[in-house]
Amino acid sequence: MASTLRRRMKNLLLFIPNLVLLCGRLIIDPRVPAKERLLVAGAIIYAVIPLDLIPDMLPFVGQIDDAYLISLTLLRLMSNTDPKIVREHWNGGGDIVELVGSMAGIAAKLLPEKIRRVLTARVESSNRSRKDLKPILIETHQPEVEERRSAM
Repeated sequence: MASTLRRRMKNLLLFIPNLVLLCGRLIIDPRVPAKERLLVAGAIIYAVIPLDLIPDMLPFVGQIDDAYLISLTLLRLMSNTDPKIVREHWNGGGDIVELVGSMAGIAAKLLPEKIRRVLTARVESSNRSRKDLKPILIETHQPEVEERRSAM
């Protein structure tokens, strides 16, 4: 029990550094299409710059839009390339595909709709080839639709 808790805490503390490391590795991986590498680089730059849609100076709240944009960018990358490439570069615990999907879903529920729309418009893809990731992308774009469905 204590070792499981310790492992989970370590994974949580290392999540952001591992995510940054993952993005850095994906940017230099030649198997990742150039357009996707540029989008990942742009998401990282957006996250690093303190003045964005929700200023990073606001603890926790300021990082939600950054997490949302990075997760959407990674979901798009995984829909346009083989998710095995992303898994190969992941050093953290758990399945990165599931973690990114969860992060996008949670961040989407915490962000105001207008901010969500602006960030989503930056990474949307007209040609999603991976059908298994498409429901995750749709759910993260429109969490209020999912809430309405569950209420019925």
